[in-house]
Amino acid sequence: MPRRRPHVAGSAAQSELAAALAELREALELPDGFPAEVLAEAEAAASATPPPAVDRRDLEFVTIDPAGSRDLDQAMHLARRPGGYAVRYAIADVPGFVRAGGAVDLEARGRGQTLYAADGRVPLHPPVLSEDRASLLPGVDRSAYLWSFDLDDAGAVRTTRLERAIVRSRTQFAYDEAQARIDDGTAEGSLALLREIGDLRLGQERARGGASLNVPDEEIVRTPDGGYALERRRLLPVEDWNAQLSLMTGMAAAELMLAARVGILRTMPPPSPDEIAAFRRQTEALGRPWPEAVGYGEYLRELPRDEPASLAILQAAGGLFRGAGYEAMDGSTPADPVQSALAAPYAHVTAPLRRLVDRWGLVVCEALSAGREVPQWARDSLGELPSLMGTSSRRAAQLDAASVARVEAAVLSDRIGDRFPATVLRVRNGSAVIQLVEPAVTASVPAGPDARPGGTLTVVLEHADIRAGTVRFSAG
Repeated sequence: MPRRRPHVAGSAAQSELAAALAELREALELPDGFPAEVLAEAEAAASATPPPAVDRRDLEFVTIDPAGSRDLDQAMHLARRPGGYAVRYAIADVPGFVRAGGAVDLEARGRGQTLYAADGRVPLHPPVLSEDRASLLPGVDRSAYLWSFDLDDAGAVRTTRLERAIVRSRTQFAYDEAQARIDDGTAEGSLALLREIGDLRLGQERARGGASLNVPDEEIVRTPDGGYALERRRLLPVEDWNAQLSLMTGMAAAELMLAARVGILRTMPPPSPDEIAAFRRQTEALGRPWPEAVGYGEYLRELPRDEPASLAILQAAGGLFRGAGYEAMDGSTPADPVQSALAAPYAHVTAPLRRLVDRWGLVVCEALSAGREVPQWARDSLGELPSLMGTSSRRAAQLDAASVARVEAAVLSDRIGDRFPATVLRVRNGSAVIQLVEPAVTASVPAGPDARPGGTLTVVLEHADIRAGTVRFSAG
């Protein structure tokens, strides 16, 4: 889906918005830079880390990331083999640069993950590592955790191996560029195979009953003059295909850790029978009933994404899968290790530059793959990770929601009294949650007698407070 023209906050609102975003940073106590001892340790590690013994610079790896990214966690090499495909997936060797118990490690444990504020990122690791020495940038040798998969001709994994190796990425693609090359037939090498393997992996997802919602995102973007705007976009197909390689790797990691009864999983409980029944009734009320014979994921994939009823169904579907968290293991396994939206056990191991828990997952899996004991530091600290990641995830969600709310108010601040068409997403306790057709703002209004999920109505903007991040609408 092509990007729509961004909805830009007016010039009078931009300075107030900048102040509101700065206040938000302070309120959430976001770190500003790194302590001197953390920077010094990172600089020393960047220049002193020895390379692994295995050399795989013969493989022509490529990366696919958002335009302008420098914290490149993953690189891929895809090839055909007799009876299927060979997939090599290289992950940044963050454990090779971060000493357990050192200053960089302790600072990262306090942060949990890279935070994406509207007015700039708050990185997990110092840039000398996350954007340079540990990043899988093109044209330079890098140590990596190299996952090697043999797939059959249906895309199912037949063998898995993990080792540390030296790799070299040849090209860094932005998503838009990669999609364009695949679409016009100019893609070569790994990029030329990505659609084929990605589609097969999506077929594997359908077969096991997993679901990918792929709901259009509301994003904050920077304008050329340094201001802020809202933009709605749906993931490009290449992003789905790329994500399937990451999901495949996370599922392989979970299998390794479950077999050894040590590690950390990303879990999510399944919806209850009552929740499933209620969702099924909602689909019937919205005129798109979910047939008993059709799997949940398949049903969602077939919904026309731009219809009002579909928006309401996807909103309700997102509420089915809640309670995602992490479960550490050492000697026993969870009663239900499955990440229910994926319909498989799963672990986070593909983004160590940006997410703390992945460093443990990689270290544990590499030791298990090599038949060695898991390092004691990793084993001793597994139990800390669910709490650390839970705290970090809550802060990230709060930052994201509050940032979007302030930009929404700024974009609408000069339109008081204007009327907007909107789709009703849900109705509860006398209030209707709506999404404006344009701009893609989500808000609440008092629910009138005609408000129903999937329906449309016209609303009037009465108030927009940039500093508080609030807007108020009434039925028009």
